[in-house]
Amino acid sequence: MGISVETVIEKLGGLQNAARLTGVGTEAVRKWRQARTIPSKHWVAVIRATGLQMADLQAADLQAGTAEADPESDHPGRDLDDAVPAAATAALVLADGSVLWGRGFGAHTTAASPGIGELCFCTSLTGYQETITDASFAGQIITFTFPHIGNVGVNPEDEEAVNIAARGIVVKQDLTAPSNWRATQGLDAWLKLRGIPGICDVDTRALTIRLRERGPQSAILAYPDSGAFDLASLRGQVRAWPGLEGMDLAREVSCTQSYDWRDGVWNWAAERGARAPAPAGRHVVAVDYGAKRNILRCLVSAGCTVTVVPATATAEEILAHRPDGVFLSNGPGDPQATAAYAVPAIRGVLDAGTPVFGICLGHQLLALALGATTYKLDQGHRGANQPVRDLATGRVEITSQNHGFAVDDKNLPADVRITHVSLFDGRNEGIASDRLPAFSVQYHPEASPGPSDSFYLFERFVALIDSHGGPSPQEPTHDA
Repeated sequence: MGISVETVIEKLGGLQNAARLTGVGTEAVRKWRQARTIPSKHWVAVIRATGLQMADLQAADLQAGTAEADPESDHPGRDLDDAVPAAATAALVLADGSVLWGRGFGAHTTAASPGIGELCFCTSLTGYQETITDASFAGQIITFTFPHIGNVGVNPEDEEAVNIAARGIVVKQDLTAPSNWRATQGLDAWLKLRGIPGICDVDTRALTIRLRERGPQSAILAYPDSGAFDLASLRGQVRAWPGLEGMDLAREVSCTQSYDWRDGVWNWAAERGARAPAPAGRHVVAVDYGAKRNILRCLVSAGCTVTVVPATATAEEILAHRPDGVFLSNGPGDPQATAAYAVPAIRGVLDAGTPVFGICLGHQLLALALGATTYKLDQGHRGANQPVRDLATGRVEITSQNHGFAVDDKNLPADVRITHVSLFDGRNEGIASDRLPAFSVQYHPEASPGPSDSFYLFERFVALIDSHGGPSPQEPTHDA
């Protein structure tokens, strides 16, 4: 949680010693106490005298300075000191006007390419490369709650998409030097090449608590090559950013033309490379709203050949491939915005009697096509440690999740049933139609990153295809 101003003064030996050791004068220390925050221009002196870190002082600053924040003020809830700390090379500016200083890494930001987006947090302990390349993070700045980021480096095999759609990353500690036999590059150099900024030496625990208690908010990650920060301009930009609600991002991250996918899941125990695909007796068309590569691998390993089509593909274009089943992928943005073109296509596929399986955004879009509604969560579900109960079997799965919107299970049509629920907050995690061969889950059974408890869902989809339009998904014999 960080350290209080009073504790800092005690570490310095009281008011008089604090003034002497930092050279700021007793009146300045009294103002620290009154404001319950230490201006950033004094941080260097405090750090030298106490051995504390910048993140400790930022945590105290966060706790003391935002209780009565006025979002219309340039100085919300406290007298913000806009002086740049000596050690800072990057800043995270929040929509409430707060500034978190730190050290930058990755690519420098520019006026033409600001790191602006919705600030969120991810609790995964592993798989930061898969997380960063997950297109579902489009328009977002990712705060990693796990402190050791960079320790396994990066490699081409762990990329879930060709391009990174996230706007930046926030970590607590300096990037760890890579130490892994699969690493081909360090995280810092990899982010530079892809134009993605990052900031470290931020108290991510305090930041996460703020987001948990107050909900997501817009932010801008500034890492200018010049080292100059125009905070007034940055605050103006972040307040003007419209947010993710109402934003269609699937169109931006989707492929632009159809292609075939034939690789199965990795099998590192055998050799470095993809597992030979299973005998493919079913042809699946995957609609790419921001699809992760490992989802496509899982479909192949479950016994399918896969054709990927753009998010904007119509029902006629999808059915022209003569699919045995249609898969609706994960993706970013507001499902109600993407629904403008996606829902008519999905309804056309359902009307043709073709089996459908959806994940994440695909789950939400299927729900909308079936007549349900969606809403934005106060707190998104992001991490590889989310427990979900399968209501049919009572089995609990530990799942990987990444979503900021959800299906409203209070407004489900009579012929649509709930199949899975979150054990964290009771939110909807899965549905199935009693009338049509269609089902979906909110979480990520492809496990990249995350556990493999839910691979059975791909087998369930194959069983549904084999039954060619049964009234509900068949329970597989596989026990993941």
